[in-house]
Amino acid sequence: MSFGIEMTHPTSKSVRLCHLYPKEMNIYADRGNIAVLAKRLTWRGMTLKVTPCHLAETINPDHFDLFYLGGGQDSDQALIARDLTETKASALREAFERGAAGLFVCGGYQLAGHSYETKEHGQLEGLGILDITTVAGDTRLIGDLLIEAEVNLQGFAEAENTTATPHPASLEIVGYENHLGRTFLGQSAKPFGKVKNGHGNNNEDKTEGAIKGHVIGTYLHGPLFPRNPLLADLVLLWALSYRYDNIHLPPLEDGWEQAAHASAMTRSKTGKRRRGKALPGNLSNGSPSPSWRTPKVSKSIRKQ
Repeated sequence: MSFGIEMTHPTSKSVRLCHLYPKEMNIYADRGNIAVLAKRLTWRGMTLKVTPCHLAETINPDHFDLFYLGGGQDSDQALIARDLTETKASALREAFERGAAGLFVCGGYQLAGHSYETKEHGQLEGLGILDITTVAGDTRLIGDLLIEAEVNLQGFAEAENTTATPHPASLEIVGYENHLGRTFLGQSAKPFGKVKNGHGNNNEDKTEGAIKGHVIGTYLHGPLFPRNPLLADLVLLWALSYRYDNIHLPPLEDGWEQAAHASAMTRSKTGKRRRGKALPGNLSNGSPSPSWRTPKVSKSIRKQ
């Protein structure tokens, strides 16, 4: 079960998502990120319209608000890399320059950069959307990952008739990493976050991912959004704001999501799973969620 906002007057707003290479680039359950976005829109009376984009297919940049490219093995990356740069790169660059949102995860993140030097397939050219380069290492970087991400959280709707706490200046984001590549930021690149526990981009400089405008590249998966609901909402806010004015997302009661986030944070710090079961609306230590994330809204139980 999950709890959400009961909407009596659904809006006609939607997010148009282009899912790049869903057959080839879909490991580590990253398709779950799209499922989370769909649910969080549905609970607010909005919809997610997903269009898969496969090999040899072109993209119309006017048709989408959000682009998603997940992770894949080196062989899958080699298969799509040429198609990505030859048939889709120009449209993607145009869309991102206009302000469209993008999420590139793991292997997708590597191909969002300038190049990826692999062990078996040589150098794969990337989109060059993010100022990064990647080279394959000798060992995989595996484990739970905790980062502190600097993001702008303005625009979220505050709870009515409550005293809301200020939005945090940064987010602690949790996930899982499993990558052979070592990614290095160029001079114009901004890291998505600072590593607090785990390996990150290269296990050297304590950076994780990269962010430019409304485009995020990251090694965090598992998938990413179920345990980081505020990040999911931030991406939705970017996507909705691409076409609509004065967008505000009413907060959802994210008790289960916050509990999963707290459990993952503990595991990343200690390597042990948290004992016990968290209650909706509360973190695992029993303290309430911040007031700006727990508004006074009616609840409706939805069976999964």
